[in-house]
Amino acid sequence: MKTYVYLCAFALFASVIPTTMTAKNEEKTKKEVAVQLYSVRDLLSKVDNSNGKCDPAYIAILKDLAEMGYTSVEAANYQDGKFYGRTPKQFKADVESVGMTVLSSHCSRTLSEEELATGDYSKSLQWWDKCIADHKAAGMRYLVMPWMNVPKTLKDLATYCAYYDEIGRRCKEQGILFGYHNHNHEFQKVEGQVMYDYMLEHTNPAYVFFQMDVYWVVRGAASPVDYFDKYPGRFKMLHIKDNREIGQSGMVGFDAIFRDADRAGTRHIVAEIEHYSKPVLESVKESLDYLLDAPFVKASYAK
Repeated sequence: MKTYVYLCAFALFASVIPTTMTAKNEEKTKKEVAVQLYSVRDLLSKVDNSNGKCDPAYIAILKDLAEMGYTSVEAANYQDGKFYGRTPKQFKADVESVGMTVLSSHCSRTLSEEELATGDYSKSLQWWDKCIADHKAAGMRYLVMPWMNVPKTLKDLATYCAYYDEIGRRCKEQGILFGYHNHNHEFQKVEGQVMYDYMLEHTNPAYVFFQMDVYWVVRGAASPVDYFDKYPGRFKMLHIKDNREIGQSGMVGFDAIFRDADRAGTRHIVAEIEHYSKPVLESVKESLDYLLDAPFVKASYAK
């Protein structure tokens, strides 16, 4: 009889503990990680949301990302006042319907030669006013300029910095923060000055933050951590990227980057996968799993 009681107790213990441990493990791996939707561009390019209809394949892609564990999205397809063929309010509802939130968006309007020559970019600012209104309607918290060419002169670069300050001021009035996202060419010199450093030093921190793409910094032969130390608090968002899947190449020192993320001023991390070594969804999931499993990545950077 005593043996029977012990066996029953052990069976009960065994049935409860794994469930508890599983729950703890699931809780441990929950982290706030956004996904740049450019990562699934090959899938979204086949979606047809035209004529006001919503393609089920589009919702299925968003649902797949949510089920992987991504918590929010960064858009990369603002055209004619819409996101992936959906109105701002529709896009917000689409993302929220699968359990994620809308965090940020990449969109750009570079200056023309005439605007650079005259310093009058009022026409471009009119475009930004509409853009900002649409992003506010979509629930965006951040609006990010993802690209500009290397200017020919420091004068042109200074014009761009003033332009970004003004966009940022207009964004801030609408409750949105404006930032700039780098590639590797920003580490070239313009009239003897490193372009990225000049931008950091000649934009107003009250209006312009920097969304550092850590992979492109490394490809630009620079150190993300050195920039965190030199310009603390300027990098509210980090683009976490690798040569293919995140953590795949070993060329980016993610542990050091994340250890210094608080000094950088980081509040959000965004995974972006540009190249794949396997099917798209497998690649995007493997990249997230790396971040979820990494002990140096915190559950949240928001404060």
